[in-house]
This record gives sequence, structure tokens and C-alpha cells, in this order.
Amino acid sequence: MPNPAPTDWRAAVLDRVRNLIHQADPTISESRKWAKASNPEGVPTWERGGIVCTGETYKDKVKLTFARGAALADPAGLFNASLDAGTRRAIDLRRGETLDAEAFQALVREAVAANLAGKT
Repeated sequence: MPNPAPTDWRAAVLDRVRNLIHQADPTISESRKWAKASNPEGVPTWERGGIVCTGETYKDKVKLTFARGAALADPAGLFNASLDAGTRRAIDLRRGETLDAEAFQALVREAVAANLAGKT
């Protein structure tokens, strides 16, 4: 179950991810969606031409879910979760794990391009 507004290592991971996303594409917008009693602040969601990815916090991980991840090339093998999903793919980051910044930003740019290509 997602946790509301972490202030520990998960918050630091989300801050780093947020910075990497905005460096990859400064025009991406961020909002919060799907607020509910167990997560009143909602889920950070980055969009351009549609949802690029979301960032959910769990007790043991931060999950970055790419809405159209199954259609994206992932030569660095960042996707390690939701691999059987029909459309989406995710990256689970656990405490102490590092994210390849360059590969992640390439994935973000590819997701944006896929969203924009789908818009006519």
C-alpha cells in the first residue's frame, strides 16, 4: 500500500527522480493524482502528451511506473517490475540502490517522444 508523503530515504529518492525527469525534459508537468484516505496527497505524476511516469512510495521501495513502458526500449535494463503487464513497466528502487541517471533520462525522453508521437 502506498505511504503518504515520506520524509525518509524515499523522499530523497523521489526528489532525485524529480530532478532527473525535469532535466531530461524541462517542459514535463508534475501533478498529484489518485488521492485517497490512505494516501491523501496523491501520487506524483509526470506528464507530457500523456502520463510519462508515476512515483509511488511503499514501505520498502519507490516504484516508478511508466504508463507506456512496454513500448519503450530499455537497453540498460532499468525495468525490473510489472514486466508481465500489457502496457506499463516499472522500476522498483529499494533503499541504498542507485539509479543510472543517464539511462533513466533516456527512458524519460523516449516516453515523452512516444506520447507525442501518439498525438495527432
